[in-house]
Amino acid sequence: MLFFRRACIILAVLCLGCSAQLTSPQIAQRIERQLRAYYNVPASVQISVGPRSASEFPNYDKITVTFVNGDQKQNHDFLLAHDGKSLVRFTKLDLTADPYADTMKKIDTSGRPVRGNKDAKVTLVNYDDFQCPYCSRMHQTLFPGVFNQYKDRVKIVYKDYPLAEIHPWATHAAVDANCLAAQNNDAYWDFADYVHANQKEVSGPERGDLKAQFATLDRLALEQGQKRGLDVARLQACVKEQKDDAVQASVREGNALGVNATPTMFINGEKLDGAVPPQELRAALDRALKDAGVQQASQPAPAATRPASGPTGQ
Repeated sequence: MLFFRRACIILAVLCLGCSAQLTSPQIAQRIERQLRAYYNVPASVQISVGPRSASEFPNYDKITVTFVNGDQKQNHDFLLAHDGKSLVRFTKLDLTADPYADTMKKIDTSGRPVRGNKDAKVTLVNYDDFQCPYCSRMHQTLFPGVFNQYKDRVKIVYKDYPLAEIHPWATHAAVDANCLAAQNNDAYWDFADYVHANQKEVSGPERGDLKAQFATLDRLALEQGQKRGLDVARLQACVKEQKDDAVQASVREGNALGVNATPTMFINGEKLDGAVPPQELRAALDRALKDAGVQQASQPAPAATRPASGPTGQ
């Protein structure tokens, strides 16, 4: 009987200790109001404040705030003063880890066509969309200009990220390109070069005619295959099948890395969004080369300014 009473007392103390860690409804309400006002959180997003727990910072507890919007859910950690009068948003960085190296571990480049030195210590991965005009601009920045400067120091790999909702023939183009890549590395790049430089030819005068656009892509793929001496029958079968498993796997990989637009590049893990100007691209490459202990490429002299062509300067 005495043992039972002691056990009940201990259990009661533990429960009191647990309940003491709960964030009071009043403080939780104040936290929600402050967060909605400061971050302009939409009314459709639900906010819930988790229990308080000990933190490594004196006079502050740790709390987790959860933001829910439909199927999307995000958790963010905050510091709450013991007196409940102030809230601090903090980010703790682990200096023992390399975030860029961790990112590169999540990117599968096996079997992808390569331009440059396949054994280079610096890898540029570009999530590409064949129908995206900004991807076309980025492709023409990379090739031949930037590539010619760094080709013996850098490996360039393209991954598929077609924005099918707005670019209806992009997935088809990616599949055709991969059919070429399955037989020949250079045939893939020939196709990529041509399509990025001639997107209007593929879209055609009737931009809504997908059947004609697909036919144009297939014709271009077969032409590139014939130029490189590929097995035409095998290529035709691949193009006709239009198996997009690898393309969709690449899209899922990009999503996991936070890719949501094209082009998106990772240079040894450092993320570059959009069609960045050549000087920004070179700065990122030089930084990666330096970090990898590779001698940097010499910067080319700025091009002379040319007069505008045509009588109107357009």
